[in-house]
Amino acid sequence: MATIKKKIRIMTDSVCDIPQALLEKWNIGVIPCYVNFEGNSYLDDGTQFDRAGFYSRLPQMKDFPTTAAPSPALAEEMLKEAMEGYDHIVSVNVAAKLSATLNNIRLGGQQGLPGQVTVLDSGGVTMSIGSQALVAARVAAETGDVDAVVAAVESTRKRQKLYAIIANLEYLRRSGRVNAISAFAGSILQIKPILDVHDGEVDVAERVRTMSKAVSRLRALTEAQAPLEHLTILQIENEEGAAQLKDMLKGVLPADNITVMAGPTLGVHIGPGSLGVVTVRKA
Repeated sequence: MATIKKKIRIMTDSVCDIPQALLEKWNIGVIPCYVNFEGNSYLDDGTQFDRAGFYSRLPQMKDFPTTAAPSPALAEEMLKEAMEGYDHIVSVNVAAKLSATLNNIRLGGQQGLPGQVTVLDSGGVTMSIGSQALVAARVAAETGDVDAVVAAVESTRKRQKLYAIIANLEYLRRSGRVNAISAFAGSILQIKPILDVHDGEVDVAERVRTMSKAVSRLRALTEAQAPLEHLTILQIENEEGAAQLKDMLKGVLPADNITVMAGPTLGVHIGPGSLGVVTVRKA
């Protein structure tokens, strides 16, 4: 008996950083998180909140910005709207270890659309989520099979790496992720840590003394993942550095590559000037 093809809608959250053109191409819905700063709370929905403007103001902010998950009620409302004309929703979300977002979206689905929403943990942030959601959308369109979508997302997750260079340790210090002494010592020595974000954990992969050496190491770490199926170059107020990194990687650059500005969930911790990559190895 032939399997009935379902019309599957892919959802994610605003930590994903998928460019607007790709969201529209694949009709991916985005449940926004909140960004809190200067006494106000803004939905990171592309209208209330200007990321570029936020980063330009970040160095002068006295109080460190924070991010917050969408409520289950907001998630339920948006999932119900997204379900119109569809049979099932698959939502790919920021790592549960790093945010309450995934759990709140799961609760929203259980309350409003029981049995119709599958929520998946990306294990990451920014385009670690985004690349999985994009694969999910393609497989959903091709197969109409929820199990096939889940399998494709899990395969992509296993083949991913996310590395990010911290340009200025002051932001990491202010975020509370390292103690003040460590950050101060790092600033004196001009240490540029390279973060490795995986399975909901944030580790320091390497510590390099200058930005130029850090970029060279980032290039080597990226090339070590070749051949690549997908590459995202991440930047925060560093378009020139991103363009230079892309040129350095032309020997392993896949046809499927994009450059994006990392959102506030990662950006408030690593700050302007930072660079990163999300790689997906070929299967």
